[in-house]
Amino acid sequence: MVAARITVNGEETPLAPATPHTTVLDFLRERGLTGTKEGCAEGECGACSVLVARPGVDKPTDWVAVNACLVPAAALDGQEIVTSEGLATSSGPGLAPVLHPVQEEMAVRGGSQCGYCTPGFVCSMAAEYYRPDRCAHTGSAEDSDSEHGPNGFDLHALSGNLCRCTGYRPIRDAAFAVGTPAEGDPLAQRREQSPPEPVATAYVKDGSSFLRPSSLAEVLRLLRERTDAVVVAGSTDWGVEVNIRSRRAGCVIAVDRLPEMREFRVASDHIEIGAAQTLTEIERRLDGRIPLLAELFPQFASRLIRNSATLGGNLGTGSPIGDSPPVLLALDASVVLADADGEREVPLADYFTGYRQSVRRPGELIRAVRIPLPLSPVSAFHKIAKRRFDDISSVAVAFALDIEDGIVRTARIGLGGVAATPIRAFAAEAALEGRPWTVETVEAAAGVLRAQGTPMDDHRASAGYRSAMLGQSLLKLYANSTEAVSS
Repeated sequence: MVAARITVNGEETPLAPATPHTTVLDFLRERGLTGTKEGCAEGECGACSVLVARPGVDKPTDWVAVNACLVPAAALDGQEIVTSEGLATSSGPGLAPVLHPVQEEMAVRGGSQCGYCTPGFVCSMAAEYYRPDRCAHTGSAEDSDSEHGPNGFDLHALSGNLCRCTGYRPIRDAAFAVGTPAEGDPLAQRREQSPPEPVATAYVKDGSSFLRPSSLAEVLRLLRERTDAVVVAGSTDWGVEVNIRSRRAGCVIAVDRLPEMREFRVASDHIEIGAAQTLTEIERRLDGRIPLLAELFPQFASRLIRNSATLGGNLGTGSPIGDSPPVLLALDASVVLADADGEREVPLADYFTGYRQSVRRPGELIRAVRIPLPLSPVSAFHKIAKRRFDDISSVAVAFALDIEDGIVRTARIGLGGVAATPIRAFAAEAALEGRPWTVETVEAAAGVLRAQGTPMDDHRASAGYRSAMLGQSLLKLYANSTEAVSS
């Protein structure tokens, strides 16, 4: 097998002597690329962001910004990355490099204060600069608002980047001032070529191994043999365990590039989403087709996290405060579980069995998520948190209702943050189904909903507050939907 290596700023760089747990951040800094900074080590500040060449949605390649502090360097074996140092272009021997347009705008508009966060902002901004469909909105005044510039720049591209000097206004000015890539821009041209093909990786050092098999069948065989293995896709959860809790695994198996787990299929009666597709890829491929997921995506962590995080990973951790389970429960979704003996489909409502526990057996993994069609026409996702974006929810509530002739025919309600697992609010659903969509019905059902789950007191919210928010969410849904239903 070929020695593991990563193409960094156009140069092939051997992975050794890194360990299987060495992050991309440490891998780069050990090679003198110190623009990549460590601020939080858990994917919340963006000081570590770098660009990775990934399979594109609108073009063969997308330049995607990711948190280098979370990704194992071995996970990028055979892949191609660009750091803040690699954005500038050479102007000749002995001459200063020519700044990238994003770097130039940040400089002239005072977007850098102490400078610690600046390289991370620059890389996230560059990913948005090269987003193909951004250019389609350039100059469209009707698409401009406080979060979208006249150049088509979506400010949410920077939602995972933190400036401790509170220099956001000049950073925003720089983002809204960048133009379109010039003809001959090498990174723009690179989008027209396919990204590197995934390579099979078996990186072993100091008694630990990082494995990227070439097929799902091989992964499932390994999982049967290595019951101690940790399965990773985007590493947005495992990376925190490694950095903050100093966890180590004897064997890490990566599934993020497996074709069998990256499928996106629309059938007559369901949509199947591969468990290893990133949330950003899902968002762009769906393009609003599932309104409930379209509401979820902007509220799920930050763009930097969504560029790596997957539905399979979010469900696999079994967290009771994960954002996707309530939405998928309301959508009546199921998970496709695979092992060496075959596959089985399990309704998500039956998947969770206890705190971070599920029906998934040893050697089994989530291959895909299936969402049945048609969708319920009345839906909403309410995330109650201390911040509007990029925060952990205190309570998450998702609704999906069919209302015909003023009668609630079906109701699906998914809840997070009020029990040891994400749950369906079956009692509240029953209080709605078969009854008129009126304020009397809704108020009665809201009372039932307040009693669902076993909320607890913690530093995010009290049990009483959580219960109150459940009922309030249903009242809010009614207030927001009555006009739409009646029309």
